[in-house]
Amino acid sequence: MRQAISAILTRAAWMLSHRRPMAIILLMVMNSMILPLSAQNIFQRVDSILSVKYHKGNIDTAYITRPKTKWTITARINLSGSKIESEGIDNGQHFKSEMTADYKSTLSMGVSYLGFSLNMSLNPAKMMGKYRDYELNINSYGKRFGWDFIYQDARNFSGWHDHEGMDRIELPADLLSVKTLNLNAYYAFNSRRFSYPAAFSQSYIQRRSAGSFLLAASGMGQRAELNWDQKMEMKMVNIGIGAGYGYNYVPAQGWLLHISALPTFLVYSHTSMNFGDTRIPLHYHFPEVIITGRGAVVRQTKNKFYGMSMVYNFTNIGNEESLALHNQKWRIRAFFGLRL
Repeated sequence: MRQAISAILTRAAWMLSHRRPMAIILLMVMNSMILPLSAQNIFQRVDSILSVKYHKGNIDTAYITRPKTKWTITARINLSGSKIESEGIDNGQHFKSEMTADYKSTLSMGVSYLGFSLNMSLNPAKMMGKYRDYELNINSYGKRFGWDFIYQDARNFSGWHDHEGMDRIELPADLLSVKTLNLNAYYAFNSRRFSYPAAFSQSYIQRRSAGSFLLAASGMGQRAELNWDQKMEMKMVNIGIGAGYGYNYVPAQGWLLHISALPTFLVYSHTSMNFGDTRIPLHYHFPEVIITGRGAVVRQTKNKFYGMSMVYNFTNIGNEESLALHNQKWRIRAFFGLRL
């Protein structure tokens, strides 16, 4: 190939020196030969670098390993929901309320090549105008580090309010508007034998049972407005640090069961609440926590895999003897994938 290209260049140079039109044709032929060759060389070089990086790592291959294939195609069905509860004492009388947002369901498709992924998600209810809220979920599950980022702007909460000595009051949708940001991250100490991504992104394969202690950090920000008899506004920011444990159980070849819990205790908490013109104090009361729980079931057969996973966030703020707030956020995912 190089000799052919050299011959074409020599002939084209001679023709150009004699101003012959055929020189242009020869240069076009040369260009069509060089560009595909260069593109192919570049792709092979990039593929080689990515392959080395993809399979490189300080892991015990008796416990975890990378898939042998380069391409992964995954279809997912996601279902998520949230709930806010309040409980306390008002002038010596107990009260409790519960507000639940409409469930959100999405369909998504992802394509991964040597660890680099591209995903697309659709919400059928939102496309038909039946779901007005907005939710963004971004997650990254690495061998050693990982995190979840969840933002929700919901206006469809509905529920009830109980007050001692009074009948239950039903609270319809559109009274409560809530913007919530949840962030949690982990560090796995036993990343050589324990793999979070084996359970949640399927970019690794867990071959034998293993567990790991986990270092965790959590954050939550929330802003809520309730338009009832009087307008209520609440703002909170919470940051927690803690530790937990995760375990991948492999009962038989091709099966994986995962469970983990990451409790974090608040090291910073700032909450302000106004009900009409009255400011309601919400003092710190130990223990105030943000808990993240995860679970998964994965089945692998040859080049196929399928299963379900779950992520659950719970936040406890305040004291039931005055005012306590409980936030719950969850997501369930069913998936099916092919490795090519």
